[in-house]
Amino acid sequence: MLPYLLVGAVAALVTAAACFVVLRLSRRFGLAPEVRARDVHSTPTPRLGGIAMFIGVLVAFALAAGQAEFAAVFAQAAKMWALLGACAIIAAVGILDDLLDLDWMIKLAAQLAATGLLAWQGVQIVSLPFGDTLIVGSPALNFVLTVFLMTLVMNAVNFVDGLDGLVAGVAIIANSLFFIYTRLLAAQAGRVDSVTLASLIAIVVVGACAGFLPYNWHRARMFMGDTGALLVGLLMATSTVSVTGQLNPASLDQKLVLASYIPIILPVAVLALPLADFSLAVFRRLRAGKSPFSADRQHLHHRLLDMGHSPVQAVLIFYTGTAVLSVAVLLVFVLQSFALPIAVLVAGAALCSALLLLPARRVRRALVQRGLISWSGRTARAAPADQRSVTVADGSDERTSE
Repeated sequence: MLPYLLVGAVAALVTAAACFVVLRLSRRFGLAPEVRARDVHSTPTPRLGGIAMFIGVLVAFALAAGQAEFAAVFAQAAKMWALLGACAIIAAVGILDDLLDLDWMIKLAAQLAATGLLAWQGVQIVSLPFGDTLIVGSPALNFVLTVFLMTLVMNAVNFVDGLDGLVAGVAIIANSLFFIYTRLLAAQAGRVDSVTLASLIAIVVVGACAGFLPYNWHRARMFMGDTGALLVGLLMATSTVSVTGQLNPASLDQKLVLASYIPIILPVAVLALPLADFSLAVFRRLRAGKSPFSADRQHLHHRLLDMGHSPVQAVLIFYTGTAVLSVAVLLVFVLQSFALPIAVLVAGAALCSALLLLPARRVRRALVQRGLISWSGRTARAAPADQRSVTVADGSDERTSE
């Protein structure tokens, strides 16, 4: 476990240090783009935090390459170079988009090139666990399915990047739980290179996001931009594909048949909210006769703001939902039973519902009206949420794959 913690800590420290440098340079050279009509933040804010995250990821992988724990993973040189090459492609097109606002077709082409490179070098779904058997597709089908799913995950993460600290926090929660799952999986199935790779990627993402989050928490001094959001999405997709597509369920404890479905269910659980937001956005735009990548202001996080939630409360709703779904599914695998996972799911759903139905401003206003608290700040006299300028990270469709 120590090598993983060391790699994660280095990713966090290097990312934090690089964020400081990138932020200083961005301010010095005026690299904060002007606020556009469709943006919801009110002041120009640098969008190049993803560069710092990319540096943190590279240094973390360089450190891991010298650790005996990961020797077998890095012995597969072609696969690791493909991973680094894919990250570089995403970082390059992300930086250009954050500075120049590239056309969505160019960004999509880069995403397909990055995922195609990974699939070509063996990071792909070669089988899907179903009960105690494996479903194996043709090489061409496996390649296409992998590219499609990894590109989908990248854009799902990208689309949800609309509030300060949202993607970084969700990624920390999701990848922390996925890391725990892969280590438990390794304890059950023995040392499997694909599981070790998934664990390594998960802890690197946790570290990079942890190092970036202090600069991105409300009110954000810097956004991760396309570079960061797509990079996080790519790495999360790679780690989940490494487990989902290359694990033999026969090696798992079959006391509970559902255990063999966890490699499919858990990645969906940790990405449930981003995938839901992405699906709703695509459906909404296609129904309106628009491109699925056209910009709008109807994402889930936008709607939470319009309901009267503060940016921090809206982010906490996403955090809670991600944690509840992920923990409930993980507990099924750990406990081999349904009782406690269902209890966690029900309690978590009640908590999320309470947060959703009771916006902080509405609660505060009610308390003020009843004389239970006094409030003289500007917030008490603010305009309705949909008429207010709120400093949030430039949302996915404000600056990423749209």
